[in-house]
Amino acid sequence: MSTQSVQTASDAPAGASRVPLATAGLLIGMLLSVLDQTVVAIALPDIAADLGGMDAIGWIVTSYVLASTTTGALYGRFSDRFGRRAVFVTAVAVFIAGSVLCGLAQSTAQLIAARTLQGIGAGALFVLPTIALSELYPQRLRGRVQGLTGGVFAVASVGGPLAGGAITDAVGWRWIFYINLPLGLLSIAMVAFALRLPRAGGGGRVDLAGSVLLVGATVSLLLVAEWGGRAHAWTSAVILGLVGAFAVLLTAFVWWERRAVNPLLPPRLFADPALRVALPATVLLGALLGGSVVYLPTYLQGAYGMGATQAGLALNPYVVTFMAVSFLAGARIGRSGRYKSSLVAGSLVVVLGFALVSQIGPGTPYAVLALELGVLGVGFGLLMQNLVVVAQNAASPADLAAVTSATLSVRGLGMSLGVASFGSLLTRELRGSGAQTAEATAAAVPEVLFWGVPVAAALVVLLALLPRSVNRSSI
Repeated sequence: MSTQSVQTASDAPAGASRVPLATAGLLIGMLLSVLDQTVVAIALPDIAADLGGMDAIGWIVTSYVLASTTTGALYGRFSDRFGRRAVFVTAVAVFIAGSVLCGLAQSTAQLIAARTLQGIGAGALFVLPTIALSELYPQRLRGRVQGLTGGVFAVASVGGPLAGGAITDAVGWRWIFYINLPLGLLSIAMVAFALRLPRAGGGGRVDLAGSVLLVGATVSLLLVAEWGGRAHAWTSAVILGLVGAFAVLLTAFVWWERRAVNPLLPPRLFADPALRVALPATVLLGALLGGSVVYLPTYLQGAYGMGATQAGLALNPYVVTFMAVSFLAGARIGRSGRYKSSLVAGSLVVVLGFALVSQIGPGTPYAVLALELGVLGVGFGLLMQNLVVVAQNAASPADLAAVTSATLSVRGLGMSLGVASFGSLLTRELRGSGAQTAEATAAAVPEVLFWGVPVAAALVVLLALLPRSVNRSSI
């Protein structure tokens, strides 16, 4: 696809951009943001041995997820005011600074603080490329381009543990952070040189009050999912207090957004029938993605005695089908503009996939499991980025950044809730069996994955309510 053909076909004023180079720079930033959600998990034992503080080691992952999830919705509005390129470059710089500080950390507390800074930068690194790519390419190519971002997500989600394990074994855990420096600088250079897009939202003030309320509500909900049933009983004062805080902050956010001059999430967005379906569907999709990506490798390690690297490679049937279907389906559906049938079909395939993997056991041949992983990959490939495109196509040009930010933020929230919820279910299963061995964990994982079936079924019902076609945006 040539630069010239993209520029002349697009209705967006992207003519001054060097489109292929800008695309590559944006995708590198996106890759970094997803990798650093998963690359650290495999290195946690080495980090704990080096820095101590095993009781707080989980916060090395949680702090990053909280920071990136809660800031994602803000960056769309910031980029409307200050420009996509300026905000993206600044966010990558913050991410790089946090990465360097992570590598230099001398205590667990320092590492958690640095991971928080890193996560604040990472909040922009999936949201802004998704927005910018939709402005660089014409609407008829939007599904195909967003299919590429789905592939990046799949590769980074599964490749993170592989990369983390290889780097940790070869040169030590600090280099899983230092490696971000050259890649981040390359992304900055490419985007600064090649990306030229106009500011979309003028000089309106950023909704800081709404941002604070939304961040507070999101953090409260994530902490309920993270701590409930594990660190604290569901009926404990801590969990009930967090639930109350979430309800109060969410109510205050809705009240404020109806009165704000330049709201973070304009209430008019929820008047659109496509967005009323796409946003909650994206939460469910995120939960299913998070649970499968995190706990299928756990099963592979326990059931087949695989190491982390082997388990990552064993997920290739999932990743390859995810990538291929995401790209091919995006290209095909983008030409017609009709997404509903593919989305409903994808959700039905996901129901089938979770039903199949919930029946696996220690004696299941890997070849059988590989086929079942491929089924899940097909389903998620049909769903993931096409839901983003549905939301984008339902938005007016002025609301594109807000809608994209909201869609990706709720998907990140769903993933976090899915990982935490499936983790709580796994903890309950292991307590019930009275065993904590790798074999017991592998035996419990299928029971946990079974809960993906009703969640995926709810996704089918929700997507059945989607309008037949969505094609309002003039971008």
